[in-house]
Amino acid sequence: MQGFLIRAAIVALGLWLSTNWVAGVSIDGPATLVLAGLLLGVVNAVVRPVAILFTLPMTIFSLGLFLLVINAGMVGLVAWMLPGMHVAGFWAAFWTALLVSLVSMIGSWFVGPRGRIQVIVRRG
Repeated sequence: MQGFLIRAAIVALGLWLSTNWVAGVSIDGPATLVLAGLLLGVVNAVVRPVAILFTLPMTIFSLGLFLLVINAGMVGLVAWMLPGMHVAGFWAAFWTALLVSLVSMIGSWFVGPRGRIQVIVRRG
């Protein structure tokens, strides 16, 4: 559970950055931001695998680039479900998904597979 909450906080950070950097994305308040991070984590765990399975031929044909469209769809789905999150269209969702993915990738460098923050100590 702790790992999910840490990853949800990382996703919320990515969403917060996207509200500042991507035109057409807005989140009404901090509580909505936290809920959006949690909901995006749940949607990515439940809905995204089903969407990937249904679009597998297109994903293979595009050499995996269609996964970016699926990620944008997941951001759009969260914005549709959450009243305080607003995404203006596909390109806003696309850039938001890309930014959240980059922030999550960087955050994963510091969070282990079980959700624990890892500290690496080098002794010379």
